Amino acid sequence: MQVSEPDTQLVARARRGEMEAFNQLISRWEKRLYHYLLGILRNREDSLDLCQETFLKAYRSLGSLQDAEKFSHWLFRIAHNLAFSQFRRNAGQGRTDSWPDEDQEDALMMRRDTAAFRTAGMYSGPEMELSVIQAMETLTPEQREAIVLKVYQGFQFAEIAEILSCPVSTVKSRIYSGFAQLKELLTTDRTTRTLPPNRW
Repeated sequence: MQVSEPDTQLVARARRGEMEAFNQLISRWEKRLYHYLLGILRNREDSLDLCQETFLKAYRSLGSLQDAEKFSHWLFRIAHNLAFSQFRRNAGQGRTDSWPDEDQEDALMMRRDTAAFRTAGMYSGPEMELSVIQAMETLTPEQREAIVLKVYQGFQFAEIAEILSCPVSTVKSRIYSGFAQLKELLTTDRTTRTLPPNRW
């Protein structure tokens, strides 16, 4: 049974010009990176484009990575910067992203990757899962990003702080306030069903 090389070894090989090593890094991280971008941008086409752009920029900038053990944090930091540049471009164009019907499968698949909300008692079947997707739409981009990194990507608070270049206290505040808002909406939704139109 072949043992997978750690990121540090793959990064070292990629720095020596071994493209196959970088291709292995892409294979290892592209799904998680795409789902992260999908959770932030809520647009499949933009997420695919920025995922490719992130890896391209990472390859060109490998020499600037000081600690190969933090490759994943560095990669998500690049994606974060690209995503929020996209937000600014969209705002300048007066564009508000919505979730196309054909992308519902992607959205549901991303959320099935974790049992965190189920563990927290926030899921009770497909109907509740869709309610969570709708409720996520009401969060700020910063809250949504922090929750995606924590819940769906599994990063620790300190790792998220490094990715977002902000204090750990800020990360915790965004996550806790986001969860509080989600819980309030989901509790209300059980009786009133007044969540905003589904864009996730």
